[in-house]
Amino acid sequence: MSSEEHWDLVDADGVPTGMTFRRGAPEWPPGQFHMIVAVCVRRGDGAVLLTQRAPGKEFPLGWEFPGGSALAGESSRAAAARELQEETGLAVPPDALTLVGRFAEASALLDLYVAEAPAQTDLRLQAAEVTAAEWVTVGEVERRVRAGVMATPWVARLDELWPSTLEAMSQPRSHAE
Repeated sequence: MSSEEHWDLVDADGVPTGMTFRRGAPEWPPGQFHMIVAVCVRRGDGAVLLTQRAPGKEFPLGWEFPGGSALAGESSRAAAARELQEETGLAVPPDALTLVGRFAEASALLDLYVAEAPAQTDLRLQAAEVTAAEWVTVGEVERRVRAGVMATPWVARLDELWPSTLEAMSQPRSHAE
């Protein structure tokens, strides 16, 4: 990630404020958020993809769903597709992502999506971001949350969003979104 990465700032409802923020700048504007995204990718056999954060990142070696920050000018859905492809090599078009829900954090709003794995599931991991990836059962995701091996923010995120994620994964894909 470049220190020159810029994010659009949004209000608590996710509405753009017209301001941008440079990643790493010293002062965060109060009452402003930036969009972060993640994708829970499911294979036909029901397994979901978890990635393990690189050792040099915040929350080193914690497990999570692939994702990252939306860049300035980028929609949440486009950012989710881009981050998934950058971190794992999996190409899923933005319109194939189903929004599960939004989770508010201190300075970020997380949009979590679900997607069906593409036919090509050979992973190409982005070494600066991801050190490992595993296809795991839903039960294994839950076990990792309880075991404390998920990246710390994912405990609260999944506490709120996991039921909706399971529901979204059980539904046939709707193209009306």
